[in-house]
Amino acid sequence: MKTATLPALRVSPDLRQAAEKALRPNETLSKLMETSLEKFIAHRAAEDEFIARGLRSAQDARQNQVYFSADEVLQTLKHQLAKVQYSAP
Repeated sequence: MKTATLPALRVSPDLRQAAEKALRPNETLSKLMETSLEKFIAHRAAEDEFIARGLRSAQDARQNQVYFSADEVLQTLKHQLAKVQYSAP
C-alpha cells in the first residue's frame, strides 16, 4: 500500500518541546504523531458507537415504556461487580 502524507502541523514551541520530551527511545516525532492519531481515531470511533448505543437504548425505552431507576442500575452493577470479584483467583 502506498503511503500518504498529512498536512504540516504548526504548533507552539512549548508544545513541540513537550512532544519531544514525551518520545520513547528510538521513537521519532513523526511516529509519535502517527500513533497518537491512530489512538485518537480509535477513541473517536468508540465514542461514536457509545453515543449511538445510548440513543438506540433511549429510543427503545421510549417505544417499550421500560425504564430503570438509577438505584436499580447501580444495584445490578454492584451485584455484577461482587460476582466478578468473588470468582476472581
